[in-house]
Amino acid sequence: MRVLCAFPEAMPSSNSRPPSCLAPVALFLALLLHLSLSSQAGDRRPLPVDRAPGLKEKTLILLDVSTKNPVRTVNENFLSLQLDPSIIHDGWLDFLSSKRLVTLARGLSPAFLRFGGKRTDFLQFQNLRNPAKSRGGPGPDYYLKNYEDDIVRSDVALDKQKGCKIAQHPDVMLELQREKAAQMHLVLLKEQFSNTYSNLILTARSLDKLYNFADCSGLHLIFALNALRRNPNNSWNSSSALSLLKYSASKKYNISWELGNEPNNYRTMHGRAVNGSQLGKDYIQLKSLLQPIRIYSRASLYGPNIGRPRKNVIALLDGFMKVAGSTVDAVTWQHCYIDGRVVKVMDFLKTRLLDTLSDQIRKIQKVVNTYTPGKKIWLEGVVTTSAGGTNNLSDSYAAGFLWLNTLGMLANQGIDVVIRHSFFDHGYNHLVDQNFNPLPDYWLSLLYKRLIGPKVLAVHVAGLQRKPRPGRVIRDKLRIYAHCTNHHNHNYVRGSITLFIINLHRSRKKIKLAGTLRDKLVHQYLLQPYGQEGLKSKSVQLNGQPLVMVDDGTLPELKPRPLRAGRTLVIPPVTMGFYVVKNVNALACRYR
Repeated sequence: MRVLCAFPEAMPSSNSRPPSCLAPVALFLALLLHLSLSSQAGDRRPLPVDRAPGLKEKTLILLDVSTKNPVRTVNENFLSLQLDPSIIHDGWLDFLSSKRLVTLARGLSPAFLRFGGKRTDFLQFQNLRNPAKSRGGPGPDYYLKNYEDDIVRSDVALDKQKGCKIAQHPDVMLELQREKAAQMHLVLLKEQFSNTYSNLILTARSLDKLYNFADCSGLHLIFALNALRRNPNNSWNSSSALSLLKYSASKKYNISWELGNEPNNYRTMHGRAVNGSQLGKDYIQLKSLLQPIRIYSRASLYGPNIGRPRKNVIALLDGFMKVAGSTVDAVTWQHCYIDGRVVKVMDFLKTRLLDTLSDQIRKIQKVVNTYTPGKKIWLEGVVTTSAGGTNNLSDSYAAGFLWLNTLGMLANQGIDVVIRHSFFDHGYNHLVDQNFNPLPDYWLSLLYKRLIGPKVLAVHVAGLQRKPRPGRVIRDKLRIYAHCTNHHNHNYVRGSITLFIINLHRSRKKIKLAGTLRDKLVHQYLLQPYGQEGLKSKSVQLNGQPLVMVDDGTLPELKPRPLRAGRTLVIPPVTMGFYVVKNVNALACRYR
């Protein structure tokens, strides 16, 4: 407050009255004296402070978790895997018996292994031992004529109780295979962009190798059958599928089944569309094929594996559910976050992108619950980027933010299973590269499997979000999810809780555990990029130590960093981490 007063030119005499401007000053001093005395007397009410507009006040985030009842319970195989049929085309199927690949897959068990993808509907089964040797001239599998016997001889039964065949392939074979796969990768990309796909032949021997990999790895195989073989009246031609079913039954292979992949794209791929009603009839026909086969009479059936739920896709799903909704054990669909034109690593950190999945979930749930309330819903074939992914981006540390948020969001919204495309080989969205080295998303998935149980808990926070301003959307850059700790992890007693936290802020965040979590011991598993590439790194470190496979081909021990009880969690900028809160004795987590 500004005080204006005018003084006379002559100094006033001692007995003259004080200038009029001194009155407000005296009043102001008296007010200060009163406030000081009030403070000393115990009045601690803070004075209001004017803050500059737009100034962000740093707040301590208080976090608590509801421990009495879970809000959701997902499948024990919630995080599952996919293999694309392209591994038949480029030859990697013959190397699935690699000890290293089996070890990596075992680390993510129990899980489903879906064998399906773009080339599902061009897959033909032939009960032949070795068609490569019966062909006259050199073809895509020319070198396997020379090395196939070596592959068989190198199969060493390391797990005799299960009869698993696990191979140690010579380096020269792997180098030749990588050269072949690089050439075939260009062919596969050309097919994908032109939407003209060549047929794939799956032999009995190839199916044996696929099942051996799944069984030895502790994965349950889901086989997607070709749905594009059509009769003149557009009904499904099941002759090839029936041959495959009979062979699998003769080998007593424990398999679940699907029919087709993204039927909403059949017009583009084949020139013949299949509507929802016809697809539902096809599933009923498949069910009738399975029932007379003793081993498959109660086999699970999943579908229809539609693409992104746009208007025409929702119409297809609606028609399918009306006819065959009760036939399938779970309704499935696919999701792709980014088209193939992504060029910036920061695209993976956009909250708007992370949230695109939520709207799709609601659309699928609305249709499913209309016809079969409570039916399980699966997200199959989730990828970060389309067209096989983007090298040095979708296989980097940065892509993990999308993957981990996908796991948290799906479980929170009641999706029963999410299947990651792909475990190995296909494009750059995979978890393991062609040198059989785990990529960042593999280590993220391994931590998730080791620490996260199927029971989802409600999270309560305070101080997380500022008040929204008119015309501005506040998007949450700090994502916190909570589950009961995996009861198979014997390092933690039942009743422990695991948090996983994504910090997309460029500053660190402090979280104080409150309520039932207060003053509990915490084990931290902080995952950060390793090396000079930063967010684009393909290597990661856990609590400051680089994660690599042990020289003997086994997985390393995932060691936590114990935090002092009651300590505030400090989340570094642009990182992901898991935090096990020990000895909470959460009622929701003490029993299965």
